[in-house]
Amino acid sequence: MLINQFLLLAAVLFAIGVYGVLVRRNGVLVLMSIELILNAVNINLVAFGASNGVSGQVFALFVIAVAAAEVGVGLAIVLLIYRNRQSIDLDSLNEMKG
Repeated sequence: MLINQFLLLAAVLFAIGVYGVLVRRNGVLVLMSIELILNAVNINLVAFGASNGVSGQVFALFVIAVAAAEVGVGLAIVLLIYRNRQSIDLDSLNEMKG
């Protein structure tokens, strides 16, 4: 397969992820959109690594490890918000303004 096909797939995933982060109001869906963005980065790393002979898979493993930590912390924050507010609507959180 050509590298252009991988880059096109990664660009589509990245665009869907950015759209999800900007439009969604649900905290869990925002976290899922961030995961889509990170998966697009992983596809780019592996594609460039395969085409240049560099080990892009190692960098992708580091990104996956960081993404797993991000999901753990993000879900803990969303659960605390739900416990205190009974909703995970991100627009209702205005305590951190200013």
